[in-house]
Amino acid sequence: MKNKIRVAVLGSTGYVGMELVKILLNHSNVDINFLGSETIHDSYLNNIDNTQQYDQLPLLKPNKNFNTEDSDYVFLALPHAVSNKYVKKYFNKINIIDLSADFRLDNFDVYKENYGNEHECKEHLNNFIYGLAEINRDKIENSKNIAVPGCYPTSILLPLIPLIKNKLIDTKNIIIDSKSGYSGAGKKFDFNKMKSKNDYNFYNYNTNNHRHIAEIKQELNKHSSENEVKFSFNPHILPNFRGMISTIYCNLNNSIKKTDVINLFKDLQKINPFIKYIDKDETLDFFSVQNSNYCKIKIFNHHSEDKIIIVSAIDNLIKGAAGQAVQCFNIAENIEETLSLV
Repeated sequence: MKNKIRVAVLGSTGYVGMELVKILLNHSNVDINFLGSETIHDSYLNNIDNTQQYDQLPLLKPNKNFNTEDSDYVFLALPHAVSNKYVKKYFNKINIIDLSADFRLDNFDVYKENYGNEHECKEHLNNFIYGLAEINRDKIENSKNIAVPGCYPTSILLPLIPLIKNKLIDTKNIIIDSKSGYSGAGKKFDFNKMKSKNDYNFYNYNTNNHRHIAEIKQELNKHSSENEVKFSFNPHILPNFRGMISTIYCNLNNSIKKTDVINLFKDLQKINPFIKYIDKDETLDFFSVQNSNYCKIKIFNHHSEDKIIIVSAIDNLIKGAAGQAVQCFNIAENIEETLSLV
């Protein structure tokens, strides 16, 4: 039997880190040999629901204690502007899969505008493959450095990039309305914002000013052969823990029909195991994607025949983070893409 791939997870006590460990623990080709944390040391990691202790795994150690010689891969489930400090030490010494935003953007000036000045190895920005698996599968194969996309971008780019590449939609006026469970804000999120004595809350934030806009714009423009893609983006936080739905309003190009869009998505799901087109009366909601690595897409009628409404749903912690990271790992290692994810 082939030796297992030795894997370390830094930032393993955050929501994304815990999901990552859960997926990797069930991966037949993986041996988790280091779990790092900034805050919790010398105890066993619990799962995200706090119902199971991983006492078969190594005790938690400080992230800084990790030695690249001990593992084949390191997954960095660390905050933005922190991850790059570790990449500076690890680059070219180990395969890196980074789940922060530190290596998603190609241009440092754009990064600085959205995430601040703290980046210790901006010279490596272009040495990472953008890990949107269904779009960049060929580039991910045999890649040693992968930047996992953000959750909002994943839910938006997976339906939009194929439409733009195939010139099915007008790129000048796309409207994106996204709603996320509060786990996307991380463990430090104050749930008191979501619940009062009498009811639950729901609100939009950073409309047309969200940090993910730069990432969405960068990737959409890579696939637009003519015009710069113009869109508005309005994200919201829901009192649900996990899940994300992006509703996208598009104008169809001349002579394009809704059936052309539907046929494209049906073709895409044939070659992409984690894209599912939802047909007819089947419900598309948070429950249908939670705890899965699927991106499920449904098309709705608009009163005008030259417009369409696209609904794209993912689990923000899995397809929007940990699951996509493992999907990229599988592709990079040339093993079954769905391993440990279905």
